[in-house]
Amino acid sequence: MPWWERRWAAAALIALAAVPLLWPTIPPLVDLPGHMAGFRVELDLASSPDLQHYYGFEWRLIGNLGINLLIIPLAKLVGLELALKLIVLCIPPLLVAGFLWVAHEIHGRIPPTALFALPFAYNFPFMFGFINYSLGMGLAFIAFAFWLRLGRTGRLRWRAALFVPIALLLWLCHTMAWAVMGAMAFAEALVRQRQAGRPFMEAAFRAGLSCLPLAPPAVMMIVWRSGDYTGKTEDWFNVPNKLVSLIWPLRDRWWWLDWPSYALVLLVLAWPWRDRRWGYAPRMGIAALFLLLAFLIAPRHVFGSSYADMRLVPYVFAAAILALRLREDSGPRLARAIAAAALALVLVRTAGTTLSLWLYDRDYTRELAALDHVPQGARLVSFVGTECRSSWEMTRLEHLPGMAVVRRQAFSNDQWRIPGVVLINTRYAAAGEFGYDPSEVVELHHCTGNHWRTLDQALRTFPRQAFDYVWLINPPPISPGLLEGLEPIWSNGRSGLYRIDHRAPPPVSSTPVSPASPPPSGGT
Repeated sequence: MPWWERRWAAAALIALAAVPLLWPTIPPLVDLPGHMAGFRVELDLASSPDLQHYYGFEWRLIGNLGINLLIIPLAKLVGLELALKLIVLCIPPLLVAGFLWVAHEIHGRIPPTALFALPFAYNFPFMFGFINYSLGMGLAFIAFAFWLRLGRTGRLRWRAALFVPIALLLWLCHTMAWAVMGAMAFAEALVRQRQAGRPFMEAAFRAGLSCLPLAPPAVMMIVWRSGDYTGKTEDWFNVPNKLVSLIWPLRDRWWWLDWPSYALVLLVLAWPWRDRRWGYAPRMGIAALFLLLAFLIAPRHVFGSSYADMRLVPYVFAAAILALRLREDSGPRLARAIAAAALALVLVRTAGTTLSLWLYDRDYTRELAALDHVPQGARLVSFVGTECRSSWEMTRLEHLPGMAVVRRQAFSNDQWRIPGVVLINTRYAAAGEFGYDPSEVVELHHCTGNHWRTLDQALRTFPRQAFDYVWLINPPPISPGLLEGLEPIWSNGRSGLYRIDHRAPPPVSSTPVSPASPPPSGGT
């Protein structure tokens, strides 16, 4: 048995996936600090008058509750920050385990080509901080592998009974996890029925019947979406955005590392067309095709959550790679060469991701020093600088103001406003349009296609009487006149924390002020 088929190798690869997240105190994912603020409100609202003044929280039965439920018992044991780190740290190993198990069930063993799927455990949606989604996708691949195993061993009655609660749990974690698992299960069943010689319509009907245990969450979907919600499903068939999404699945920090990694994966996927010793397992190949069609059809916004189609891309590639196999007569030399190349990619990506997250963690530590000077329960408004065209390397600071809620139970203006989708709601009416996302994002001057305010507009128009402190995080160049009425109390050279002098008038704007407020954005 070659090394990549042995259990110790699988265990080592699963453990290796946790390495990049071992050092950072707070996993430096774009949306994660904002979600942490929501978890702080969820856990402490009943006992905190400060949080009660600023926020409300209402439990709803929605398909986006994975970490909201897990955080309750774990935070009681180790505290919120460590609890969330432990949960997030488990997501990449969970994905790696799911990928390897699916490969084993599809091929009867783990082919060396399957190792090329492992870098997608640290995919761009995960780096963006879609943590319920990423956790759900890890569980979806684990569930799909279990589904295949029960089918392979003939335990169909057990599978039907077990997957009713499993499907419900998947849906509770994230709706898309349940949908993706269902799509892969139906595709696999359809191929098996066709391979048994049945006509397409009969095969589809029988495949649908076999997947009925996965259907109960559809009733919960109807109950959820018939309630009070404002999240829209829109922006269909946005071809430019879909094309951009196709080049982002491995995006992290350095394009010169991410692009060659991506190119190598594309080469591996295309190689069966050149070398007949390679091929695809139809059961997994059709599942990957179903996920690709879902990506092409899906809108950009689903129920108010952004980048719904983009989030699918890494899993399309992972599923396609898991479908790859070598012919029995391809020889051990080719298999060893493929395994060595795949392992080299995994090791290089792991080292790069570890260094990248360590550097982002240093940025977080440098910026969060400001919170040592913020009083408990402070009325804080934050502005985070951004560029018109974001570079390949993202700052990942956009929702760092949420840590003021986590560590100081202060007000933060970075929370999402999507009733029916986000459980937390902002009660601090005095903040006005500066009470929710994306009011925390500012730019130097207006950029085409963006809805953010300029720093000049933000500092001139935010309601000063509603706040006591201003936190500027990585702001664009500041004109001294914009800081009139703001007393500096902390700075790291570029970012700064200021106390508001309510007696001083706001600065005079040097640019026109747009009367339109930024639209809310989804981040779940």
